Parts: sequence; C-alpha cells; structure tokens
Amino acid sequence: MKNILLTFEYDGTKYSGWLIQKNAVTIQGVVQAALSNLLGSPISINGCSRTDSGVHAINYLASFKCETTIPPNKICYALNDYLPNEIVCKASELVPDEFHARFDSTGKIYKYLLYNSTFPSPLLANRAWYNKRSLNVELMQSAATHFIGKHDFSAFRAVGGLSKTTERTIFNTSVSQDSTGMITFEVEGDGFLYNMVRIMAGTLAYVGQGKIPPTLISDIISSKDRKKAGITAPAHGLYLSKVLYLTSKL
Repeated sequence: MKNILLTFEYDGTKYSGWLIQKNAVTIQGVVQAALSNLLGSPISINGCSRTDSGVHAINYLASFKCETTIPPNKICYALNDYLPNEIVCKASELVPDEFHARFDSTGKIYKYLLYNSTFPSPLLANRAWYNKRSLNVELMQSAATHFIGKHDFSAFRAVGGLSKTTERTIFNTSVSQDSTGMITFEVEGDGFLYNMVRIMAGTLAYVGQGKIPPTLISDIISSKDRKKAGITAPAHGLYLSKVLYLTSKL
C-alpha cells in the first residue's frame, strides 16, 4: 500500500464544504468518487480540514492509501480527467506510511478577501465579500495584531462547532489593500474554531468602518462573548491558503 498526498485547488461555491455528507454534494465526495473510478477500487481520503459551504481552497491537502502502478507524481494528472472543472489536483506525492493529512498538521494559513469599491464586480461575486463603505485599512491592520498570541477565542466562534477546547494560537496576521480595492486579511494559526476566521474578518470590517476601535479587540477576546464581536463574514470570501507540517513528517 502506498500513502499518497494530494494538493487541491477548488472553487467551493456550489459545494456543501469538504466533508462528505448524506444528501449533499461535497468536495470530499466528488474527489473520492473520482479516485475510486481512476484506481478501480473504493478509496477513502483524509482531508486536512473541514471547510464550510461556499469556502474555497488554494492549497488543500488530503492523503489516502492505495495499491496502484501509477507513479505517485503522475496521479494528479490522471485524476484531473475525472474531476469537474472547479476542482483541480495540483500535485501528488508519496509520503511516509504513518503520515495523515489532518492529524499531522501543525497549523494553517487562511486568506479572506474583501472587495472595497464604489461598485461591485460581477467577476468577484463568488470570490470576495463586497463592501461599498470605505474601509480604513490601517485601522484594520492595527486591530488584527491583537489576535496574535494564545487566547480563548470563544468570542470568535459560531454556535455549532464540535471543538472541545476554545484556546488557539495565532502566529501572524496581516491586512493589505491593492490598487483595485481588494483587501486581503491573512491569518496563520495552529488551528481555528468554527467560523473563526469569518468572524475575525467581519469584526475587522467593523473596525474599518469605525464601529469598533482597534484597541477593543483584546477586550472582546477577554470577554469570551460572541455578541461583542462583529458579524460573520460571508463564506465566499474565505480561502484555505496553506497547510503547515513539520518537515520530518513529509
């Protein structure tokens, strides 16, 4: 049996997230069906993370075990013939037998896109959250720094999450804007609670609008009160950008 690691990029607009579900079309369900057809036997694949309905991925990693004569680095090319256009396997490689895409992850990097312009762009309808009101990016960047560190992020968790603990460590954050008006919020952490990044993005939007002072972020975190944070930003602006692993695991 070979242990294969796959890297995907996908548009999650019409999918009910990654995790396979009954009566719903998911990324995992489509990928498993494609792999099973390619390899001629039932395949079960382990994803690095759950992603919500409508969330996208730039580098989503998943591992599975199989017996095949296809060279590991060629599986991605063959697999793409079985996948719909909105899901692409960008790489495939052989990894150690004990490697697991989810359990061996040490952290993740997410990006959230906010399109700040007078008029919306139809080309970005399912790619970024449109904000008409002018946003102060400097205030948003200042606010984002208060997320860094190990905290109880209960105030940034939506109801319905399955996590047993609410402490997470945020390593880095950044907020930047390009010439088109696109604002990118990037956050790196050892893990994230249910809707955590989307609530962070919604809170930063409130900061940018002047509704919440940047220095209040620390107080919101300390309060552990979801009602004191901002809104949950729409799913279509969120991207899983990178999954982190110890080099020794790969």
